[in-house]
Amino acid sequence: MADFTTSDNIRICFEETGTGAPILCLSGLTRNSRDFSFFTPHATDLRMIAMDYRGRGRSEYDPNYSNYNVPREAQDVIELLDHLGLQKVSILGTSRGGLIAMALAASHPDRLAGVVLNDVGPVIEPAGIAKIIGYVGARPTSKSYDDAAAVLKTLMEPQFPGVALEIWRKQAEFQFKEQGGSLGLRYDPALGKALQEQAASGVIPDMWPLFEALRGLPTGVIRGANSDLLGRGTVTEMRARHPDMISAEVPDRGHVPFLNEPQSLDVIRKVVNAI
Repeated sequence: MADFTTSDNIRICFEETGTGAPILCLSGLTRNSRDFSFFTPHATDLRMIAMDYRGRGRSEYDPNYSNYNVPREAQDVIELLDHLGLQKVSILGTSRGGLIAMALAASHPDRLAGVVLNDVGPVIEPAGIAKIIGYVGARPTSKSYDDAAAVLKTLMEPQFPGVALEIWRKQAEFQFKEQGGSLGLRYDPALGKALQEQAASGVIPDMWPLFEALRGLPTGVIRGANSDLLGRGTVTEMRARHPDMISAEVPDRGHVPFLNEPQSLDVIRKVVNAI
């Protein structure tokens, strides 16, 4: 895994696989580059770059947890592109990654070739926010990956019916790390404090202007049919405001699709090919 140092002296890790048009993969709030492992086998003709945000995965924790915010993470993306000498990339943004992509469309549109939003849009459903706030920063109670896989399957079955236990076993490895006979988080627990303080501020930014900044770009949105974070009504409004947007709903998936589903791959390919 490669790395670079940001302008505020935080070491950020990233991975590169394949060759071709560059696509930068940005994960969810607490996730990391390994979350794109299900997509990787389908991206062999792309230069796939997967980034661990500050405080996540193998990147360095920020001693100032208030820096765990979308504007700073968006700046880290620009600094990564500068480090790699890339003027433009497509972005595949899952959840938090999609918010970062929209922020970049507003602030640095010249650096984006296209954007795919994975189960995220300019409106986040209250139920999804509440669930996220409830678990971020909480240490897993499972003692092993097998135990964690069983817990994930039970918890996620309503949104992800029929997903095999072996998939949840892989997901458990992506999300947690072994620590002295138990499991720990693959992110800085202080991320929970940052999220709670941001929520307590009561400031809810209007993200529609950020989404509308995508109108000049090839854009796609993937929605899990059972998502509690991205509502169908929001997707309908997104289509109205960006008529050229490509969209698909993935059956038997909640927040978030794994990105190896035919519907997900079709949206990604159409956006990349439109560039």
